[in-house]
Amino acid sequence: MSIIIMIIVGFVVGLIARALMPGDQNMGIIMTTILGIVGAVVAGYLGQALGWYAPGEPAGWIGSVVGAVIVLFVVGFIARKRA
Repeated sequence: MSIIIMIIVGFVVGLIARALMPGDQNMGIIMTTILGIVGAVVAGYLGQALGWYAPGEPAGWIGSVVGAVIVLFVVGFIARKRA
């Protein structure tokens, strides 16, 4: 059941991150979900490195959205470099 919840939360976080990030992101439902999940993981690791979260503690909603925006920015930056 936790995997299904992780997918749903990842999708919602990905949608919020795409709405906050200016520009056009050509992503489908699956890539939006992956963006949200990766954003939550990035926020968790970054929060643990900065001492905001205890080891093993997941990132919250706001942290997950911030992490997804960071991932979206990095992906957009890399995509612009290639083109």
